[in-house]
Amino acid sequence: MPGVAHGFLLAIPGKIRDNMITDKKTPDGFPLCGTEPGSKAAGGRKGRYRRMNKRTRKIAKVFRKWLVIIIFAIFAVSMGASWIYQTQKVQYNAVNLLQINIQDVRQDVIDASDKTLLALTEEIASVLNRRRDSAASEDLLTLQSYYDVAEISVIDKRGIIVACTDPTYINYDMNSGEQSREFLRLLDGTTHSYVQSYQPMSYDSSIYRKYAGVVLKDGSFVQVSYDAERFQKDIDEHIVGVTRNRHVGENGSVIIANKSGIIVSDRNGDDGKALDVTGLTINPETMQPDTVFKGTIYGHESYVMYTAAEGYIILAEVPSIELMISRNASVLWTSVAEILVFLAMSILIVILLRRLVIQNIDSVNGSLSRITGGNLNEEVNVRNSEEFSSLSDDINSTVKTLKKYIADASARIDQELEFAKVIQLSAMPRVFPERPEFEIFASIDPAKEVGGDFYDFFQVDNDHMALVIADVSGKGIPAAMFMMTAKTLIKNRTQPGESLEDILRDVNNQLCDGNEAEMFVTVWMAIIEISTGKGVAVNAGHEHPVLRRANGTYELVKYRHGPAVATYENIRFRQHSFELFPGDSLFVYTDGVPEAHNARSEMYDAERMLAVLNSNPDAALRDQLEAMRADIDAFVGEAPQFDDITMLAFRYHGIEVKNPEEITLEATISNMPVIMDMVVRKLDEIKCPLHTARQVRIAVEELYVNIAHYAYAPNTGSMTLRVETVKDPAAIICTFTDSGIPYNPLEKPDPDLTLPVAEKPIGGLGIYMVKKSMDEVTYRYEEGKNILTIRKNIPQEQ
Repeated sequence: MPGVAHGFLLAIPGKIRDNMITDKKTPDGFPLCGTEPGSKAAGGRKGRYRRMNKRTRKIAKVFRKWLVIIIFAIFAVSMGASWIYQTQKVQYNAVNLLQINIQDVRQDVIDASDKTLLALTEEIASVLNRRRDSAASEDLLTLQSYYDVAEISVIDKRGIIVACTDPTYINYDMNSGEQSREFLRLLDGTTHSYVQSYQPMSYDSSIYRKYAGVVLKDGSFVQVSYDAERFQKDIDEHIVGVTRNRHVGENGSVIIANKSGIIVSDRNGDDGKALDVTGLTINPETMQPDTVFKGTIYGHESYVMYTAAEGYIILAEVPSIELMISRNASVLWTSVAEILVFLAMSILIVILLRRLVIQNIDSVNGSLSRITGGNLNEEVNVRNSEEFSSLSDDINSTVKTLKKYIADASARIDQELEFAKVIQLSAMPRVFPERPEFEIFASIDPAKEVGGDFYDFFQVDNDHMALVIADVSGKGIPAAMFMMTAKTLIKNRTQPGESLEDILRDVNNQLCDGNEAEMFVTVWMAIIEISTGKGVAVNAGHEHPVLRRANGTYELVKYRHGPAVATYENIRFRQHSFELFPGDSLFVYTDGVPEAHNARSEMYDAERMLAVLNSNPDAALRDQLEAMRADIDAFVGEAPQFDDITMLAFRYHGIEVKNPEEITLEATISNMPVIMDMVVRKLDEIKCPLHTARQVRIAVEELYVNIAHYAYAPNTGSMTLRVETVKDPAAIICTFTDSGIPYNPLEKPDPDLTLPVAEKPIGGLGIYMVKKSMDEVTYRYEEGKNILTIRKNIPQEQ
């Protein structure tokens, strides 16, 4: 509308508006404020109003046009929203329908599993009850082999395992574990039997078992377990008919397959066939269990959901078209009702527009044309309705405050820039951790109110620290915004176990996406293992880092850089490894340090920077960075700061080793007690939990026996064992050194545990157990010696 267009001119800055107040005409011929009444320009005022009135008479037509467009848009949005809502409702109904059927079938499978295992346990209990004396572990092994079960245990009235097919469980108190504690209800006389759900073992989540218990006649109880492969043999025949007459909706169905993907029960008669005969192949990477997805089954598109129970896959499907019929009908009736409502509303709005709006707009536009022409003394005085009276007051108030607003705008922008600087600096870590393993400090001084440099440091996990320093191209607010984005992406993308190459490649691609300003950022980033000082770093177009070895001097570490981040997509960054030793220091910085200029355009340069660092190399990092900044300020003098100045320093102290102990002896089996005594003593010193200590003892015994038997065969030789404990995180480290035949046990492939006993190759199981039970196992061959190190982290007391 013309009035609205005129109102926008009120926001023109004062200087531009003042230049408009001349005796010239606007492009459409309107005279401006300052034109003499008798001038030629003033004579054109009549024509101006004539043309404006002509446009005003078209408002109703334009309004009707836009009303139709808006109503059509609203109708389209409403229909779209209704369509989406009804579709979501259909999907919600599909979820409920599929969940209900899956849960019913899943419960049938679980009930069959419970019944089968309980019957087997009752039979074993009956055998034990017929014996006069308590069952011995040797008897249980016989029953285990006969009934082909995973484990049999006898628990006395105190809840202690007194006999078991697995000797490591004998004397185990059932009260000490959450899973085992569930069976103690068998001792209070409230129930004769109990079946536990199929679940992972508490000590190894990769092993799934199902347990059942039955009370014996002497008051104790027997506990029997087996896994999915065993009870599938027993319950396949029970679940064949589970889905025969089950329908999901009108035409949907439920299918049960074993974990090998062979259909066990299906009302379509495909029992014994592979699951993909239905036309659907389950891909766990894209098809999550207990989640609805679309797929094609038996030639029709369906909503599908699957889950796993007791070693089976239970899949339910319902045809999509069956669920969409109600949606289509609902959307149709909604559209008819909305068409009628919108038609009535359109007629009413047009009538009200003619009577209540157009005339008042003409009056307001008349006043606005004089105000926008430069006459700020003009007042709008249309007061025949509350709305237009309020509009008149608002316009008049706007005119009065316009000049003051323009004057205040500049001061407000300065204040907001200062606030932006505070926000930017607060996004960087300002609290530097006090850790015995390392010392860290950083500083940043933007050249403008806000800048493009940033630093960051954070722990990736308990034993890895990430260090980042970066410099965004450009200055001011654009650089600051790009900087905040880059900092956030780097930190969020850095996850335990990820390589720096992958981290920066992904960050690079995200920053390239939509980077119309073609900005880029140089990045130096490292991840340091706190316990060892080993680290990896990537230099993406950044300055060379500075390294000082313990008791040495600071020196530049020069190597080939990669390109800056966000220069182009799919950059392959190359990381390199390094190692810090106790007393080593690392200093990284942005180009604002060596390229600082004084009034004679001389640069500060890297040599001067190194000289300041080496002037007091053992000083605290905070003091070193403050001394560096003071020296830069003295060099620059009165010259304005050319670039952001950012510095980050890191000094590695290492982890304290506690009471290392070492013994060298002849590698014979007869010396095994000496070795084990030293290991047990070290475990007792750190109060190692019983379960963890047992794992360490077994691993040490296995490795020592291997050395005694094979390292010098057929002769014998010496072996050195070094045992040490560390903290943060607490761990015990055992290092075996021998001069025998070069042999790396880690290169031996893991045994195939799925093979039958008769087909399993000899050897390999011991080192496999060591690798699985220890947190770290490493091997190296140096100076003619085999050096094997194992590390076991000590659980923290709860």
